[in-house]
Amino acid sequence: MTRVLVVEDDPQLVRALVINLRARRYGVDPAPDGATALRLAAARRPDVVVLDLGLPDMDGVDVIKALRGWTRVPVLVLSARRASDEKVAALDAGADDYITKPFSMDELLARLRAAVRRTGATALAPGTALVTTEAFTVDLIAKKVTRAGRDVRLTPTEWHLLEILIRNPGRLVTRKHLLHEVWGASRSDRTNYLRVYMAQLRRKLEADPSHPRYLITEPGMGYRFEG
Repeated sequence: MTRVLVVEDDPQLVRALVINLRARRYGVDPAPDGATALRLAAARRPDVVVLDLGLPDMDGVDVIKALRGWTRVPVLVLSARRASDEKVAALDAGADDYITKPFSMDELLARLRAAVRRTGATALAPGTALVTTEAFTVDLIAKKVTRAGRDVRLTPTEWHLLEILIRNPGRLVTRKHLLHEVWGASRSDRTNYLRVYMAQLRRKLEADPSHPRYLITEPGMGYRFEG
């Protein structure tokens, strides 16, 4: 049974989450504050954590940082905070996904299933050489991309962006992280760079660049590769 730790101080929301999760055969441990959450995480070893950021005893970002000190359990943030910098702070602290309140229960459950599928696989296994999708193949060793049997010419910058996303399948990579890795700390606020280069990658790799299947934008937060 997949075990979910729900960290939320709103009793009505906790009740709704518990009912919906248990109806789908998840095991659920509710925690009303950060201290209880950290204690239950150590004792129960959940498969995924659903975490509110506005807790009565500590900020949810501090809970994420504490968890990341010893576990890679997927953390799905569920918060009313909508500001981009707050979302990025949670993701940079180690959260795997972010949903703003109010939310659709169906979307939450879908994101939860995706997080569970990625457990233990948020990065490619060492030595992985080929990543194959229905549309294109990426050779990480030869640094080559093929589509429909033909080589796709990528610029060094396009390749660098693609490689970072490919090596973190399913995981949301923040704009800040991508900018820092590809352009350096001095360009960490140039989000227009990302928009331009991601658009170029989609034109080269996606069947429908305006409705990407593989290179997904999370508005205000970053990008993810869905293989």
